Formats: sequence, structure tokens, C-alpha cells
Amino acid sequence: MCDLAVEQARRGHAVGVVCDAACGDALTTSRLAALEPHLALGLFRTPMAREVGPRDIAAYLAIRDRAMSLGIDVIHGHGAKGGAYSRLAARALKRAGRRIVSCYTPHGGSLHFDPATPAGWIYMRLERRLANFTDALVFESAYSAGRYAAQVDPPGCAARVIPNGLGPGDFAACGTHADAADFLFVGELRRLKGVDVLLDALAQVRERRPVTAMIVGAGPDAEAFKRQTRKLGLGDMVFFVGPMPAREAFRLGRTLVIPSRAESLPYIVLEAAAAAVPMLASDVGGIPEIVAGSDTALVRPGDAEGLARAMHEMLDEPAAAYARAQRLQQIVAKRFTIAAMTDAVLDLYAAKGVGQCDLGVRVD
Repeated sequence: MCDLAVEQARRGHAVGVVCDAACGDALTTSRLAALEPHLALGLFRTPMAREVGPRDIAAYLAIRDRAMSLGIDVIHGHGAKGGAYSRLAARALKRAGRRIVSCYTPHGGSLHFDPATPAGWIYMRLERRLANFTDALVFESAYSAGRYAAQVDPPGCAARVIPNGLGPGDFAACGTHADAADFLFVGELRRLKGVDVLLDALAQVRERRPVTAMIVGAGPDAEAFKRQTRKLGLGDMVFFVGPMPAREAFRLGRTLVIPSRAESLPYIVLEAAAAAVPMLASDVGGIPEIVAGSDTALVRPGDAEGLARAMHEMLDEPAAAYARAQRLQQIVAKRFTIAAMTDAVLDLYAAKGVGQCDLGVRVD
């Protein structure tokens, strides 16, 4: 989203960003500080809870008032909460006689819920209701588009699959430290990302050989993963560090592991592919779309034994793993670019009757 906002601004559009005030880790703070000079419409932060609750009313009202004051042409919500706030704000603006295009990009979020569960049923009902206030849908992957159609409804508005993009700097080699760990995880520390599966797999690998791993990130399940590490007796080989830029984190490990149970189109997989980092990723979400046409194999989600076998293979044949990573890098360089992503998004806005415009981009 930062890349999209910067490129839209570079092309002469006035862009604003609204995001959660509670995201205060050093990495997020530095990224927003770097983004702010590009935002002619400013950076606005307001508290946004992950779960649905009474606090959402205050967040919605703040975003609605912000949108009202800016005279924007497009409001684009990212993620389930961002999509809810932005589309409700767009409805309010339209009722006030404003002409505005309401766009929504799911980033997993509510689509990860099983509609057969009580929570899933509620979220799908909310998504169907909000679809009435949506002028255009942007999906990061064909997987997300299919899941939305199956779980919510086939889109009743303009809808396009527009993958995330990478810039030229993402394809520069970043190398690894001499004392880099054997394996690396980079991401949010929550169960959905499968860190527990990685820890179980590491315990199995250590039964046959010495192994080390770095866990980079923060999240609500961090303490649970640290307890699991101690319980498995992995405290001397698994190290937890806080969030850091992906390319900086890539230097800490020789093979990136993405053991997710569910994903949309994970940026970390694109970034690793661009940097030619050997990786082991789950066969979930849009990840198969990223590696399509390559010989990069994926592992079954939630399968610690299968992941352990794949980890042994990476340790046994590091040169072959790096060669696969280089081949994937060439494929990704042709298909996932910031320029193509921005072209497609602006083309969608234009199709809805918006030309040179002030853009409201909602970041969750």
C-alpha cells in the first residue's frame, strides 16, 4: 500500500492515508515517516481495533469526517476493517451529495473465517451488507477473488485481480551474514502464520542434525510461541527478534520459511522471491500464483513432518535451493511490478469515471 501511494503521488495524484494509531512499533513508525512527505492529503491516524466492537463507531466517525473535509474523488479501503470504514464513509459522502468512488481490497481478514462458524457467518453477513456500498473490488490474487465469490457473493460491481508489485530495488541481492541461521521466519507472530508448525518441524529436524532459526516479527501469539520453544527444548537454537525491514531480516537466515495456514498474496513471499532467497512456503492462498511456472515446490499447511522433510532437503542441497530461487526471481521480475500494479489500479478508477484525482487511500 505504501508503494501504491508513493507511485500514485509520483504520477501527480494527491494521496492521503488513514491508518491505525495503535501500530507503534519502530518499523511501522519509520515506514510511515518515509511515506508522509509523499502525501499531499496527509497522514491521519486513529485507533482501530482488530475485532468488531463499540470502538469502531469512533473510528468510523473520525474517518468519515476526515473524508468529508478533503473533497476526495476515491476512497479505497484495504483489509476487512479498512474496507468497512471506507465504504461506510463513502455511503455517508454520497448521501451528502458528494460524487465519490468506493473501492475495497480484501487482504484475507474476514475471508479467512469459515462461514460455517458463528464468527464466519457474522463476517460474511457484514461483507454482503457492505457490498451494497462498493463501486469496485480489487483482489490481490485469483484465490481471493474466488474465495470472495464463494463465501460472500459474486461481485455485483467492477472487480479485478491486481497483484502486489515490486520495485527495482527489491531485486538487488541482499546477501546473508556469515553467522546466519539455517532457517528464518519473517512476519506477524500469530497462529494463522504457522509459527507453531515451524517450531514443531525444527524439533524434528534437530533429532538428526544441529539446526538454528531466527523468528523475526511481533504479534499477539509471541509469548505462546516462546513458551512452545522452551517446552520443545529449542531455547538454544531458536532466537526471537523484533520487527525489521524484510531485506534486513533476509540477512539473518539462509532459507526463509512461510508455514502459513492461510494467506492472500503475501508480500514477504514476493520480496523473498525478488531477492532470490531460498524459501519453503505453504501451498495456501495466492502463493501458488506467485511460484507458477517455476520449480519451487510448496508444502502442505499444518504438516510439521512434511515441513521437516523439506527442511532436511534444503540443508542437504543448498546449491540446488539457491538455483531454484534464482529461477523464481526471473519469473517474478516479469509479472509483479509496482508500475503494473499502479497502472491497473488507476485504470480501474478511470473506468469508474475518475481521471486526475485526489485519492483517499485507507491503510489498515
